[in-house]
Amino acid sequence: MTTQQLENNVENCKITSEQIVTPWDVQADEDGIDYEKLIKKFGSQKLTKELLDRFTKVTGEEPHHFLRRGLVFSHRDFDYILSLKEQGKPFYLYTGRGPSSESIHLGHLVPFMFTKWLQDVFDVPLVIQLTDDEKFLWKDLSLEQCIKLGYENTKDIIACGFNPEKTFIFSDLDYIPGCREFYHNMVRIQKCVNFNQAQKIFGFDETTYIGKVSFPAIQACPSFSTSFPHLFGDQKIPCLIPCAIDQDPYFRMTRDVAPRLHFPKPSLLHSTFLPALQGAQTKMSASDANTSIYVSDTANQIKKKINKYAFSGGKTSVEEHREFGGDTTVDVSYQYLRYFEPDDERLAQIKADYESGSMLTGELKKILIEQLQGIVKTHQEKRKLVTDNAIQQFMSTEKRFVL
Repeated sequence: MTTQQLENNVENCKITSEQIVTPWDVQADEDGIDYEKLIKKFGSQKLTKELLDRFTKVTGEEPHHFLRRGLVFSHRDFDYILSLKEQGKPFYLYTGRGPSSESIHLGHLVPFMFTKWLQDVFDVPLVIQLTDDEKFLWKDLSLEQCIKLGYENTKDIIACGFNPEKTFIFSDLDYIPGCREFYHNMVRIQKCVNFNQAQKIFGFDETTYIGKVSFPAIQACPSFSTSFPHLFGDQKIPCLIPCAIDQDPYFRMTRDVAPRLHFPKPSLLHSTFLPALQGAQTKMSASDANTSIYVSDTANQIKKKINKYAFSGGKTSVEEHREFGGDTTVDVSYQYLRYFEPDDERLAQIKADYESGSMLTGELKKILIEQLQGIVKTHQEKRKLVTDNAIQQFMSTEKRFVL
């Protein structure tokens, strides 16, 4: 691929004046993110019913409700991953977390829930990158704070239930200095992407710190299995990356570089954003506690946040709501239930009741509150069981995956 083709393919992620989707900023108008437009602009493919039917045929499993409801909506070469599964050939999963807060919120939990399900269904290894170096470069945090936040986030990740024999969690700041092969792949990637290309992909300019300019190669590296010699040896194994769509710029770059370095292109599954409590104009953010439900929140905090901040699609009066019903397309409580209520029939009944006016906003919020309180309570109980030894097991460089 020529330089000009790469630049054309990875144009700046600002979609329109009203919609911005980058790895560091997500903004939209009151209608929320236009995911169809993202598919077109990013050049990915929509997940079709035919592809999901093939998934069921290959795995013997029904698609996750994220897939059934279009919450995981886009892909790059997922059909290739299904072919590998059909043929009994190895692949692995790769996802990550940028630790900027002591506790993850529900928006962070969603991709880990889905990744855990993928690991169970495909029965494959998983690597999870903690980009503590990225947060040091982009946030007003000390190096020591970033390391500590990564350690705390690791507990939340482990609490999601990943298989310790098939999962490797690593901190960039801890792992990379001791792994020659990872660093070698980093500099190989860095040599393939010039500054002009990086500007077009990530919006860098003359004020950007050089650490930020070099970081994309670090996030690209786990896509290449030889970055983990203790796990995979020198085998070049394909990977599948489940991630939110805002992370796609990193992997468009990676997919363009991969053939030049004689690696398989990573495949991707893109998820939508869990909106902020205030509405679909932006995603839930760790930088504003009032937009987010954290997995460390108490039952009372969850109740107060939803009752106070969750944007309602209900009408201005009970009488008007009973007559005309609520709007589930903008109602945050209903939108959250699309993620956290796995029962399709129950969700459909809630939708029908709310849109008909027989269910009021307060009643809908009560359903969500109880659902999230249960999920968060279970997560907190599992997190309490995560010991230092468990963390060491997940982060051990002595394990090797059996493929």
